[in-house]
Amino acid sequence: MSTPRIMLVHAHPDDESLWTGGLIARAIAAGGEVSVVMCTWMSGTPRHRELLDALGELGVHDEPILLDYADLKVPESAPGHQRLTDASFDSEVAELAGHIRRRRPDVLVTYDAYGIYGHPDHIRAHRITCAAADAAATPTLYRDGLPAWQVRSLYFATIADWMVAELADTLFPLLQPGDFPGAPTHTLGLQLDVSEWIEHKVRAIESHKTELARRSTVSALMSLPRAQRDLALGTECFLRRDLTADGCDI
Repeated sequence: MSTPRIMLVHAHPDDESLWTGGLIARAIAAGGEVSVVMCTWMSGTPRHRELLDALGELGVHDEPILLDYADLKVPESAPGHQRLTDASFDSEVAELAGHIRRRRPDVLVTYDAYGIYGHPDHIRAHRITCAAADAAATPTLYRDGLPAWQVRSLYFATIADWMVAELADTLFPLLQPGDFPGAPTHTLGLQLDVSEWIEHKVRAIESHKTELARRSTVSALMSLPRAQRDLALGTECFLRRDLTADGCDI
């Protein structure tokens, strides 16, 4: 069976490593094609350089696709450009649908509907991705000269309720109650053991020096005792929605 082509749609540099770094490294090691779409932070900004370094640690050497919107709280992430949450939803969907038609992925990966922990940029990325998957498969929408393309499955990065419980006394007291509600285990479409690639994932996260310096939660995660850190990073959880009868495993 051939390795599926995977496109990941993320809101911010570091999300690709934190939530899907193991999936990316695993897919590349299996000879798969991986495309990373980054909604915010333009080329030439510090976090773009860090993104390239992180992707290199995961084995991705193709340039990420940059949508060039501004981070919700960081206007300098895309000077002179609209914030992701303020831009035209229809324009965002049309742009992403075009990339889907060009790259022809079997699978799209983004965040769950809550954006994992409620970040508005994550929620927007989820909505854009779902709409673009439908639009890319509809020849009469966004007539861009490219043939329609049907994505087979959507995977939504989430955090399992069992992981929230396991880390409740160490990592999650640093967060607001309810920020990470946790997806019930029975709803998960995939719990991916990425322990084989955990060192790649750790190095990728450490490439995001700007974010590590800014966000206490990420720094706290990376400062956990190794066993707990590896528990948090060693399993990646996803909800799954098949768009074709056969769907696509990853």
